[in-house]
Formats: sequence, C-alpha cells, structure tokens
Amino acid sequence: MGKGYYISKHLATAAMVLATIALVTIIALSVVYNREKSKNTAKFSNATTSPVFPTPKTSNEPWDKYRLPDTLSPQYNMTLWPRLVKNANEMYIFTGISRVMFTCVKKTDLILSHSNKKTKKKHSYFNKKTSNLKCNAGNSVNVNLRLFTLNYTTETQYLVIQLEGKLKPGKDYWLYTEFTGKLADDLEGFYRSEYMEDGGKSEKIIAITQMQATYARKAFPCFDEPGMKAVFHIPLIHDLGTTALSNSQEIKNVIIDGMAITRTIFGPIKRTSTNLIAFVVSDFTYINAKDKKGVRIWARKRAIEDGQGDYALNITQPILEVNSYPPVFLDQIALPDFNSGAMENWGLVTYRETALLYDPRTSANGNKQRIVTVVSHELAHMWFRNLVTVKWWNDLGLNEGFASYVEYLGADYAEPTWNMKDQIILYDLQRAFAVDSLSSSHPLSRKEEEVNTPSEMSEMFNTISYSKGAAVLKMLSEFLTEPVFSKGLSVRFTNYLKQFAFGSSVHLDLWLHLQKVGVKLLYSVHKIMKRWILQMGFPVVTIDTRTGNVSQKHFLLETEAVVDRKSEFNYEWFVPIKWMKKGQVQDQLWLLQKSAIHKPMKVSKNEWVLANLHVLGYFRVNYDLGNWDRLLSQLESNHQVIPVVNRTQILDDAFNLARASIINITLALRTTKYLLHEQEYIPWEAALHDLNYFFQLFDRSEVYGAMQAYLKKQVKPLSEYFGTISSNWTTVPSGHTDQFTQIIALSIVCSTGVEGCRELTSSWLKKWMQNPPNNEIHPNLRSTVYCMFQKATVAAEAVKLRSALACTKVPWLLNRYLEYIMNPEKICKQDATSTIGYIASNIIGQPLAWDFVRANWDYIFKLYGTGSFTFSRLISDLKRFQKDNAETGFGSGTQIKWLEEKKEAILQWFLSESA
Repeated sequence: MGKGYYISKHLATAAMVLATIALVTIIALSVVYNREKSKNTAKFSNATTSPVFPTPKTSNEPWDKYRLPDTLSPQYNMTLWPRLVKNANEMYIFTGISRVMFTCVKKTDLILSHSNKKTKKKHSYFNKKTSNLKCNAGNSVNVNLRLFTLNYTTETQYLVIQLEGKLKPGKDYWLYTEFTGKLADDLEGFYRSEYMEDGGKSEKIIAITQMQATYARKAFPCFDEPGMKAVFHIPLIHDLGTTALSNSQEIKNVIIDGMAITRTIFGPIKRTSTNLIAFVVSDFTYINAKDKKGVRIWARKRAIEDGQGDYALNITQPILEVNSYPPVFLDQIALPDFNSGAMENWGLVTYRETALLYDPRTSANGNKQRIVTVVSHELAHMWFRNLVTVKWWNDLGLNEGFASYVEYLGADYAEPTWNMKDQIILYDLQRAFAVDSLSSSHPLSRKEEEVNTPSEMSEMFNTISYSKGAAVLKMLSEFLTEPVFSKGLSVRFTNYLKQFAFGSSVHLDLWLHLQKVGVKLLYSVHKIMKRWILQMGFPVVTIDTRTGNVSQKHFLLETEAVVDRKSEFNYEWFVPIKWMKKGQVQDQLWLLQKSAIHKPMKVSKNEWVLANLHVLGYFRVNYDLGNWDRLLSQLESNHQVIPVVNRTQILDDAFNLARASIINITLALRTTKYLLHEQEYIPWEAALHDLNYFFQLFDRSEVYGAMQAYLKKQVKPLSEYFGTISSNWTTVPSGHTDQFTQIIALSIVCSTGVEGCRELTSSWLKKWMQNPPNNEIHPNLRSTVYCMFQKATVAAEAVKLRSALACTKVPWLLNRYLEYIMNPEKICKQDATSTIGYIASNIIGQPLAWDFVRANWDYIFKLYGTGSFTFSRLISDLKRFQKDNAETGFGSGTQIKWLEEKKEAILQWFLSESA
C-alpha cells in the first residue's frame, strides 16, 4: 500500500509549522479527552451478541481467537452485483453469491470464515435439498455432517458453522452463501464513490474496493488473513454503459437477456490474499500505447481527455523494467475518493487522483515527483507483497519497507536527472528517526501475539513499517552491496522470490537466502539484522577523534523517558560505519559492542572525521567538540567538500542531539550559518524542518522576531540567485530539485518580510482573481501565492487551494473552513484529516482546530475514523505518543523545561548572528 496520506513533501510555506505536527498535537488532545469514553464505546460495540458462542476474555474457543485455525484451505468462486442506483429503501446495495471450495487439511467439525455483520446473509447453507455439506465427489456426505448450528461473533467477526461430524483431511468441500451488503461511502471494503462530471452538471456513481487490511470480509465471506492465499474467480454483473475491472483480464462480456445489465467474466485471479482483491465498476475510460504491452491508465473521462494520465503511462514502463516485472496486463486507475495513497492490488492498482494524474498546466513539479514515487512504490509490491506475502501483519515492515526503499530506485531509473536516491534521507530516514526516537516506538517486526485485532493490524501501517523499513533495508543493501542484495532476491537465481512465489514468508527466510549468496561478514545476516528489526529505536554513535574511541547508545529525544519494552540485545546494534577523513573516503568499520577503540579515527587537530558517509546507516552521529568545530569550519569555508546528503545529516543530527540535551543548542544553531552558501534543496529542506520546531515554540515570544531576522539574512543570497535566474520569479529553473529550492526561497522571502515580495505575489494573486482561467502563476509557486478554494477539475490544484485557505489570520474564516469538513460535498472524506492539519498549522488556527475536534469528536470518528486509513494511522501513532508522555501532558512539561533552560541562549545567539 502507498504511504497513505501524502502531505506535500515540499514546503509550501517555509515558515509554516508542518501540518502533520499540528494535527498530531490536536488529535492527541482529543484522544485524552475521549480516552475513557472510547474505551467504554469499544467494549460495548465489541461485545458479542451470541448466546451460543460467548466471547469472555478467558475463553479458549476457536471462534474467540483472532487467528483462523489451520484446518482448511480455500478457493473462491463468486459473483458480485453492485447497484449504482438507489433501491426502494433509498439505499445503494450490492448482492453476491459465493461458492467457496476448501480442502480439509486437518480433521475438524468447525468452519470459521470472516464476515462483517454489515453484510446481511440471505442464506447460508450447504445444499438446498439436504442441508448437508457437499463433498468433492458430488455426493452428500454422511448425514452426521449436517449443520449443527450457525452463528456470528461480533468481536472476532466470524461466521461460525458447527457440524455434527468431522470433515476428512484431503477431501474438498463446497460452502454456498448468498448475501446482501450496503454499498456505503465509507471508503472501505466494497464501497461507492460519487463525483461530478460535465463541469459539475451530472453526478456519477462508481463502485470500488479497498480490502486492506481487514475489509474483504465486508465484501464477501472469506478467510481474511494474508497468509491464507487462494485462487479467485469473480464475475461481476453491472449496468450497460459501465465497465467492470478486476485483478485479471476480461475473458468474456455477456449481456443478460431482457435486462439492461451485463456479466463480465475474468480469468482466474492468481493465488493471492483476500486483501489484494480488487474490482471497479465505472464509466471511466483509459489510455494505453502499443509499446506499453498491457499497461492501461484509467480515470474520469474529462481527466483522460485532458491528458492527465499521460505522464503515469510514460513512466510506468521504465519502472517495470527496473523491477524486472513483465506483466501480461496492468490496469492503474485514478479514483476520485480513495482513502489510501494507493493500493497495489495485483493487476488493478488503485490510486488517489493526485497520485496518478498530472496536468502540466496546473500541476507542480512536486505533483509529478509524487506520481513517479507512488507508482514505483506500488509496482515494487508486485514482488514483495503480491508474489511473496508476509504470513502475518507483525512482519508488515518487510513488505512496506521494501517498497518504500525500492520506490526511489524505480523513480531514479524513470527520471535519472532528479537525484531521487538522495531524497530518501528527507522523507524516510529522518521521518523514521522522529518516531523511533520516542520511548513509545516499537520494533520493526513485532511478535505475532502483539498484533491480533483489526485495529492493531491497521496500526502496523505506520512510519516504522514504511520509513524505518526503507532505511534499514537500504542499510542492508549497502553493506551487502547492491549486486549481492539483488542476487539474493532474484527469481533468476532460484532464491527468495522464486522459493516463496505465490506463498508467504517471515523475515528470517529473507536473511537466510541473502546469506546463501556467499556474502562475507563478521556475523551472519540474520544475527546482524535481528538487532535492527526486533528491538525498537536506533543508536547515536559518538566518535572521540582525540582517542579514537567509538561508542553507541540508544537515542531518545527525552533522556529521562522510561522505555517499557525490554530488549534481549540490551539496545546494542551491529553498526556499519562508512566514513571519511578530511575529504578522503576510508575503509568501512563495524561497531559491534557498546564501545571500542578504532585507532584510524584518532586524528590530528587539522583533520576532521565525518561518519555515516552518504547516510547509508540508520543511526545518528555525535563527535567531540573539536571535531564539530572543524566540520563546521569546513562547511563555512568550502561546504561542497562534504556530500550534499551529509550536509543534510549534520543539520538534522545536530538539532536532534540538542533537543535531547546531548550537545549545546548553540552548536546546533551554528550548523545553519553555512546556509549563506547553500543552494541545494535537501539541506535547506532539512534546516527549515528543524527550525520550524523553534518557530512553533517561540511564536509568541521575543525570540520569534530575532529568528525571523536571522533567517531573512541567511536566505538573502539564495533569493538573489533565484530572483536573477528566474527573471524576477516569473520562470522556473530547469533543474528538478532547483525548482523545489526556488519555492523555499520565495516562501522564506515572503514570510520574513523581504522588501518587494508581498507586493509581487499580491499582484500575481490579483490578476488570478480577476481572470482565474488565465492563471499566470506557475504551478510550483501557487501554494505560496494563494494565501481560495473553488471547484477545481485537477485534484492537485485542489490540494494547493485547500492548503492556502488555511493561511488566513481571520478566526471566523478559519471556523467556517472547519465547518466545511462536516460537509463531504465541500471537503471530500479522503481530505478531512489533512484539512484539519492545514488549519492547525496556522498559529491562529491551532486552538480553533482543537475546539472543533473536541466538539465534533463523535461525528468525526464515526465518519472518518473507521474508514480512514490516514486517521487510523495517525491515531495509532498518537496512542503511543500519549502513553510515552502521559505524565507531562504530551510533552508540554518537557518543552516548558527545555524552554526555560535554553530560551535566553537561543535569543542571544539569534540577536548576535542577525546583526
């Protein structure tokens, strides 16, 4: 699955506190406010209603456990019929007929299959005439196999079928059910989406799916676990004039006599998990190209006619090539109301419109980058997720981490001039650090027994699984070397992917196969990697260049925090250290214990050491003060001697070491002085991310003005550079990341009050308001210049406008905007949480957003909490954050203490440096 919510990876307004941070703060308070209430609600809603199958906490019955027994192996044959018009009860529904064949693996008298209570069973029986279970020979089994009783468990979501006799191992049986479900607009399972076409004149209804993690059971009764793979046959009945798509190719389309409906038959869906099943019924159209083999891009007719699918079509083929994935066919479809960023369903990959559609007239460069990375992420899943699946959700980081790492390789191959491989530092490594440095973090791979309920499964779709998974697998690939890593995975070498094709595996299987390639290491891959994935957190490596001593310690932002997760490895890691000395690359070293002497790292006073070269390892680095001084002097005299990603690392490591009280805060601030000479995007983005923490803390104190003055001084050379090469900001640079740096420069220039900036942007905005169709503002700069939300035909443009609406400082306008969230006709469900975040990022909007969430918690949670991937993912992080900071009020006590200790030093530093 894609990374869920893609709040822009590039700062729209440099001085703005990140929307995600503010949203975390606001909803965290909501969690406290509703903690007891939610507990009681959960207990009530999860209570079993069955007198036959109670679910007491002490029960050991199979139907009271969240894991299916390993007694049956299924195959599915079903027909589904979504109704895209309301029935007599003013409801949208779908109906289905299911004939599941399963093989008995172990003797049993019990059949458990997942089923959601919202799907009503019209019938559930074995054989109409005899009510017996039907056997593979076509004859009814002995009469003692008659249905004994049938029930449903609310908590574990099972259809429970108890038999009088035993099923026999090796025999095949059929279970027949008919069912009716509501085609709701809740963004999960089999649901409907509504959108406007023909310039807003006609409303369209489409039926679409999102089965991950546990929503397949809402569409049909099934064995809804990732390891329970099966072959599927799913014909779809739908209205004439609509098209049905599924995971496999269409074989036949039959018009049913006397009815305005058709039946589309597809080839069998290859052995896969229930949560990868997908189907769409719509009036969409598509584009393809003869040299793209079976690749098609589907979207709304208007979007396809406007060429918005062309870019995705063009970059899909090179991404498939670098992944060595040769599809017989591949449909990719842009959906107007889709909660995840994207979903990697085999043969039918589903996307948000902003993740697949690009209009060069209105889409920014960042929109294009998002498309290439999301497409690359989903296509990487064809191997790690679809072909080979984790046995259980506790190992999700293996799949999502792999896709999150490989997405940069695919994007780099498709767009080789963009330097995409470097951006993993910003958008995965440092993102993972932020979460994994809290005492509430969790290991990349958890114990199976820690992940049971659907909510616990959803919580696994978080920053640790995606971003830490990417960072750790990148580190593994680097110390093995990329050729060895690729060979260990490759189907061509009869290794991991081939052995487990169409099956499932655990993380140990991967380490063993990589070891077989013949890599020479001090320890086995398994012994090295289990320390990185089975214990939470990461180390800070401290190098004393006076002695050569190198040590490691578990890095925590709050040094007094108590970690309640024990580690069999005592929070020690086997750390690969690539490094350079005064610009010269040195041989890699390994730190294998808490502390060790590495004599080569003892240097003279005129030399400096830089560790974690090219930021290939998942750890932070600290030095003795003398080495810090020499590094910073090198940055100010000739920063290009140090690789661009390491300049980014120095900034981010220093600020976070200061937040953890490991180094002095003024030392961290000194790392920003060299920015006078910096023109690269990644260091500037990292610096602004870290400085935003200070803007948030000091926005209402005397420090704020001094900070603004300092930043205004530091950005001046950058603004002069871009003002010159862009003809007074009217054009954009040709370089991909230069365009992002230009956005940063303009936004800082405006936010810090540089003369002429507001006048320039105001004139652009005035022209646009007078004649919106003739928008002369370049798409890259619109998020900065807009500070109006009207109907937009391009999803990416709507995102800019939604963000810009939150810029106002007028409270009643922000309150009115918040009220729009309650109306899906104004703010789509998929955009609700990010819109709250945009408003919360505004200093004026923070208390308003908090009051709004608190006052409307029940409605928001009911509407968005259960069906929103973004909401559940945020809540899972907040629950851990809440637990970690309960005694200090979500970190407020720590922040206050930190402010009292550091405020005067910070103020004096900014005053002296801005003079």
